[in-house]
Amino acid sequence: MQYASFLAPDSSPTWGIIEDNLAYDLGPTGAGLARTLKAAIADGIFGTVRPDFHSAPARPESRIDYLPAVTDPAKIICIGVNYRSHQQETGRAVHQAEQKAPTVFTRFADSQTGHLRPAQMPATTNEFDYEGELALVISKPAFRVRAKHAMDFVAGYAAYNDFSVRDWQLATTQWTPGKNFPGTGAFGPYLVPAADLGPLERLTLETRVNGETRQKASVADLYFPIPELIEYVTGFTPLAPGDVIVTGTPGGVGRFMDPPGLLSEGDVVEVEITGLGTLRNTVVRER
Repeated sequence: MQYASFLAPDSSPTWGIIEDNLAYDLGPTGAGLARTLKAAIADGIFGTVRPDFHSAPARPESRIDYLPAVTDPAKIICIGVNYRSHQQETGRAVHQAEQKAPTVFTRFADSQTGHLRPAQMPATTNEFDYEGELALVISKPAFRVRAKHAMDFVAGYAAYNDFSVRDWQLATTQWTPGKNFPGTGAFGPYLVPAADLGPLERLTLETRVNGETRQKASVADLYFPIPELIEYVTGFTPLAPGDVIVTGTPGGVGRFMDPPGLLSEGDVVEVEITGLGTLRNTVVRER
């Protein structure tokens, strides 16, 4: 089942289920089950809504304005250089083999954007890049979770595009500035319950720029698998329902192409993941 956050007809934020090209409003402007998708996760509603949701107000999916799948996470934890193919293209494969913990940086919730919304290329850069990724959303309070129990703390999964401002990212060893410009964290279109998705190792992630495949990898290529990521992250910070872990990007990012394949205004970037739909954003340069 596909859940999403979107704007109601009065332009207020709401959430619901997308089925058969219809968006059923389960939020405050509809059935009123919970204020946000994050609240629905915390209340145990997410993934358990019965077929009577069809009585909720609905309108064509083509007429809704998408918001980030989870609009208000308290924490967004991103993992860097976590696919073997990306380690190879960045020259980090040897170093990574000796690394005992994942590379971690943070993204702020107000840097996010939704499906079909612009990816905003800052006026201060010409080094705008894409990073297609799989994101997971936490289902319940999680702190010092063992890897063997970690999957019990996952509510669902979505596609993510960690658009990156490379000159700001690589100006120092700290990546946070290049990862937090407004409108650069694309998240969606759907959040799919973990129970509906099947084995993660069967998922394929593909990123396309103007129809050209740039990244394509199996989620099984993750260097630090998802249970280990959850164990590590919750080892240093408590996570709450609705918090997000963005698990890393495969090889094929624009910076390491020859010649570089960085983004320009008007480029259309799609991130498609098996069972999660296609996240699509058009690059718009900040004026």
